[in-house]
Amino acid sequence: MGYVLNPYLIYKKFFINNIFLTFTALIFFTNAFASERVTFHENKIVFGAGCFWSIEKKFEELPGVINVDTGYADGRGLQPRYTEITKFKNKFNPDNFAEVVEVSFDKNSISYSELVRFFFELHDPTQLNRQGNDIGTQYRSLILVNNREEKEIAENLRSRFQVLLSEEGFGNIVTDIKFLEKFYAAEEYHQDYLEKNPNGYCPDHSTGIVFESNQKSKLDNSSLLVDKQILVLDSEFCPYCQKLKEEVLNDYDGSIPLHFRYSSDLHNLDLVSPTWATPTIFFLDNGVEKFSLQGFVQKKDFYKALGAFKLGDTEAFRVAFNQGTDPVFCKEYQLFKNTPEGVFVDKLSGVPLFDTKDRFNSKTGWLSFTRALEGSVTEHMDYSYGMTRVEIKSKSSGIHLGHVFQDGPNGLPRYCINATVLEFVPRNI
Repeated sequence: MGYVLNPYLIYKKFFINNIFLTFTALIFFTNAFASERVTFHENKIVFGAGCFWSIEKKFEELPGVINVDTGYADGRGLQPRYTEITKFKNKFNPDNFAEVVEVSFDKNSISYSELVRFFFELHDPTQLNRQGNDIGTQYRSLILVNNREEKEIAENLRSRFQVLLSEEGFGNIVTDIKFLEKFYAAEEYHQDYLEKNPNGYCPDHSTGIVFESNQKSKLDNSSLLVDKQILVLDSEFCPYCQKLKEEVLNDYDGSIPLHFRYSSDLHNLDLVSPTWATPTIFFLDNGVEKFSLQGFVQKKDFYKALGAFKLGDTEAFRVAFNQGTDPVFCKEYQLFKNTPEGVFVDKLSGVPLFDTKDRFNSKTGWLSFTRALEGSVTEHMDYSYGMTRVEIKSKSSGIHLGHVFQDGPNGLPRYCINATVLEFVPRNI
């Protein structure tokens, strides 16, 4: 399961009693402070459609809805509380507060228009100051908008729904559409009422009339349900999503597939982390979230997380991120020392680093090359262990690869490279 913003839960989940976890926890702890680099698409709209208990429950079931609060709105001259609005003297008071719900939603997952459509379909908008046996002004049909654009959309959908109702013999829609003045949250016992009282009052006053279906076909997520996968929660309105693609994922070609999805396309996946903030990177194993990174992350942080996900507590991870060294004549060296023609790529990014044409047998027990592919590595001075060496890192992922020495054949350099951080790709002939 994934816990984005609490590194201590990650610590507990993955590497208890293992020193390897230290750096992993730090990755996610760092990301807890990156909220300013997360693009949110949350919006709110207020509806009145009868008893707010059932309306709350029905809106909460919609994909893309983040939260629903019950409350009161559109009243004047009295207190916005349940004991006041239910007094007999206020039953038909035109200034009475209406029972309403405030719907918070991810506009990248569900649109305002879809919510308004759902509102008209879930109740009978032709009933004045009532829904079924619930009678009084507190039960009036109501849409409280935030701006003129929302008002125009709601009015247009009201007109369209009126046509559909009239064709089936229903009367005129009485739904009021006006600007929201203020939403007052209802008493705590009214919040999530039907969750607290599963057998509570939950009437269905819908007409059975629906707008024409315009749902898009679901994306096939079957590829995300097998093996390890990387999923990026994307949005066309998210500047940090574009930044992530351009600066972090631009050259990723690793063996773990990378997928992009909108929050409306996450069906059949077992996700724990919030799915209304973009970008969010999910690391999945057979469709189940193992952990995630929320917000824009630097390339080094992405690859350290990917290393933890792909490599786990292995020699390869210690080499890649702790400047470790393969055991001499290790099994990976034995596999790679005499491969067919091809290239060796970064084990995490998949970017080509070395060509077999430049490989030679240094008899040291480590892979040796006379050169790296152009632009694939970076050089750094290394003074560890009382020595002066030149460290080689992968330019794409930043992982440690080995060192370069000036004792290769024919006066050429010797790139002494750890085999555990490489993968081999045969050349297409």
